[in-house]
Amino acid sequence: MTDLEHIEPVAQQVLPSRDASDAGGRRWVWTGDAAAVAVLVIAALITVYSHRLTERHVERAWIFASVAALILLGRGIRLRRPFTARHVGLAAVGLVVAIAADATHFGLIGFVATVLVGFALVLPAPSRPDPAMLHFIIPLVDETPDDPLAPFVLHSRKSYFLNAAGTAAVGYRTRFGIAVVGGDPVGDTSAFASLIGEFTAFCRGNGWRVAVLGAGERCRDLWADRSGGGPGLRSVAFGREVVLDVQNFHLNGRQFRNLRQAVNRSHNAGVTTEVLAEADIDEPLRRELLAVADAVDRGDQRRGFSMILDRLLTGEIPGLWLVIARDRKGAVAGFQRYGTADGGREVSLDVPCRRPDAPNGTDERMAVDMVAWARQRGAVHLSLSFAAFPELFDDAARGRVRQALYRLVHLGDGLLELESLYTFLRKFHGLGQHRYVLFKRRAFIPSLAAMLSLEFGPHRRRRG
Repeated sequence: MTDLEHIEPVAQQVLPSRDASDAGGRRWVWTGDAAAVAVLVIAALITVYSHRLTERHVERAWIFASVAALILLGRGIRLRRPFTARHVGLAAVGLVVAIAADATHFGLIGFVATVLVGFALVLPAPSRPDPAMLHFIIPLVDETPDDPLAPFVLHSRKSYFLNAAGTAAVGYRTRFGIAVVGGDPVGDTSAFASLIGEFTAFCRGNGWRVAVLGAGERCRDLWADRSGGGPGLRSVAFGREVVLDVQNFHLNGRQFRNLRQAVNRSHNAGVTTEVLAEADIDEPLRRELLAVADAVDRGDQRRGFSMILDRLLTGEIPGLWLVIARDRKGAVAGFQRYGTADGGREVSLDVPCRRPDAPNGTDERMAVDMVAWARQRGAVHLSLSFAAFPELFDDAARGRVRQALYRLVHLGDGLLELESLYTFLRKFHGLGQHRYVLFKRRAFIPSLAAMLSLEFGPHRRRRG
């Protein structure tokens, strides 16, 4: 049993300071301001006076470079980005390079280095994953109702922000000066509004702008609220959850014919299934499952941020379950991993893995048998996955704009075959609430870049 499974209630633990990671940086704010101004004033004086006897177009170029650096500095101050020793050190290096380039008559390098002095002073501070915070986050996930995606806040790349009472939290990661929140907050739903306000203020204090990837309908209006200094984010729906009503799900009727036939084919092929806690599997089984994951290039969970977990088969995260399918010979044909929230009442598919030569219908069989298992344990909802752009794929009479979007979506098939995924999910007839991306309109481009890089950028390979 891992340390993460020995969880005490949050109220009985001493919450860490939410600003602890930034304390060192904030000590340097005023020192950094003074140093930044001093550096740029010196740079301006050097460029003006050292070139007053040279050609006028060269002198103007240095002045323009200094002005550009000052503009970048002003932008950073407007965004309230803190200046740290690292920022000042990088700026000093840039200034030395600019002076050296000037002295050796490498004017272009000097111009660029002068501009980079201002850029270095306003580099956004990064966030860093904090695994120690999982002791506080895991109990909040277990208390989050009506959100099958809540377990995905436990992705190891996320940083966490807790409200003052420690009753609710968000998982986020910064990229390009954007704090990207993955999914909805976890914990006490009545504290979500105040939590979002506190988090917005925290981000402004660090010079970050906020974006949200995968917000549910429950929290969309909270992120869009502009009153009282609220985030005021714009929202765009980009897909829908596929959530099954566990207690009432069945395979009867014409609409489930394709699903029923797929399940029957797996039975005829001799496929059997079992459900095990990930933490309880032994090493031989773990190696066999990893071989299946490697066969479909998922052994390291190298992509994903908002609706996926990592640390596959390590047993580090409590509340994870595996449904394992075996073929007629007893070999593992595939497996699916599920996370849980709200005391097991919310169940969510994390990652499906199936051998390329597995019997037809293996994926459907594992999902259906997992629903039956969840029903016996009193679960309410089971989320199979996320259907991106379902209306686009369902529209057989696409106009020019929709057809262009359709082709654009298929350009990403090398990363994720969205239409094939939707074809599978459609068999279950479980389309649920919309999920949204939210962003500041003026920060749309960096927000989009941050979200895409976090969701589809490759992770560092690691083994459990």
